[in-house]
Formats: sequence, C-alpha cells, structure tokens
Amino acid sequence: MTSHYFENALVKLHYYKFGTGAQTMLCFHGYGMHGKQFLSLEPALGSKYTFIGFDLFFHKETKLHNQSLSSVKKPITKQAFAELITEFCAFENIDRFSVIGYSMGSHFATVVVEEMGNRVNEYIVAAPSSINPGMLIRTFSKYKLGNALLERFTQSEKALINVLNFSKRVGWIDEVGRNILYKEIDTPELRFNLYASFTYLRLFETDEDKLISTLINQNIRSIFIFGKRDAMYPPRIGTKFLKKLPNAEAIILDKDHEMIDKDFVAALAGLLL
Repeated sequence: MTSHYFENALVKLHYYKFGTGAQTMLCFHGYGMHGKQFLSLEPALGSKYTFIGFDLFFHKETKLHNQSLSSVKKPITKQAFAELITEFCAFENIDRFSVIGYSMGSHFATVVVEEMGNRVNEYIVAAPSSINPGMLIRTFSKYKLGNALLERFTQSEKALINVLNFSKRVGWIDEVGRNILYKEIDTPELRFNLYASFTYLRLFETDEDKLISTLINQNIRSIFIFGKRDAMYPPRIGTKFLKKLPNAEAIILDKDHEMIDKDFVAALAGLLL
C-alpha cells in the first residue's frame, strides 16, 4: 500500500493505492472511516484490481482549500464532484474503472455512476444509504431548519450526544450507528466535520431514474450488499429499487451495519473472481 496526494483548485485529496491488478476500483469509505477501509480486499482481489481508496471530504488527510463555515454551506454539486474524479483519472492515467462505496460512500459511488457512467464497469454498494438515506440524514442535511439546528448542536458535545440518543430512541439510527457517530464528536474539529459532511454533500441525493437508466444502458454490473441485522439500511430498503434492475445482484450477509470483514471479502470475491 502506498500513500498519495492529488490537488486541484478545490481540494488536496489524499488517497491510498493497493493491489496490482490491471483493472481499477475507486473506493469510497463510510462516515468516520478512511481510505484504507477496503484494504482487506487486497489479498483476495489485489491480483485483479488496483484499488484506490480516498480519504473523503472532512476525513483524515483530505482538505478543501477553503474549509470555512461559509464555504461548507455552499454544497458541492454532482457535476463538480464528477469533474474532480475526471481530473483525478487523468492524473492517474485511468480510463475505465469500477466503484465501491460503503454507507456514506455509496452516495459518492452513485454520483460517479450518474455523471460518468460511460466509464464505469462495476457498481458495488454496501449498506447503501444512497437508496434511502433515512430520517437522520434528511432532517439535518436536506431541511433548512434541521441543518440550522445541527450547526447549533455542533457547538456542544453534550447537545450532540442528546441528538444521537434521541435519534436512536425514535429509530433513526441503531446502537451501531450511534456508536460510530459518538466516536466522531469529542473534539470541536470532529463536530465541525460532522456538520460539514451533512451540509457540503446535501446535493448528493440519488436521482433514481437516472441511476437505473445509466446502469441498464451502459451495461454496468451492479452489486448491492446488505446486512441482515443492519437496522439503519436493512435489506428491505432495496426491495422496490432492485425490482427495477433485473440484472442486479444482491448479497445479504448475517451482519449489522459494520460489515467490512472477512465474510464480506469472501462473498464479494465469490462474485468478482
């Protein structure tokens, strides 16, 4: 595994490369994670793919050139993110590629397919919040009042803990999701990153019709991976969606929301090799 940076007018983007395969797979991690989240795929799939794992916005080493509050409140568009990926691919001399995204990262993978589908071979999403983000994300990202409240809550660790406990109590998140977010709010910087992630990415809502037509018309292989015990993004969120994609492949693992482990690797390798 090697560590790299790519920089353009918007961002200094940190990423890891691992694997030696001829095909490229762009990897988009979950909230609170980092570009090494999919490193466990390398032993099984590294001879087929070269994996590129990004630190996504407001995570680890990736930094916008302007991370002020006013800048974060101007969300990135899908087109702007596609331009970033296009520039990155030119920098790395990548023509075609596959994408994999987990939870929050499924939104990034989906945007790439919607905007750059003519270059995508495979679309793989696990715990795909891109299908149905849920009330927590919608309330604090899409709705103006909810977003303003989140900005206020991020001034206080105690206030955010109360928000997480409330969200768990009303069923917006489960215990696993609460624990993931709880680890990301104990410093002012982490609380800002939480607000920034909800706010800066609020235009990444899936255009279902565009995604489905792109997957079908571009003949992109699509794989959806769910956790049977994932209360946040359970298999049922994909029922209607997958009926519109007759060639989609679905895997249901005996997992909760945290599913990127040896069983995940074995199931995915079983399909890709």
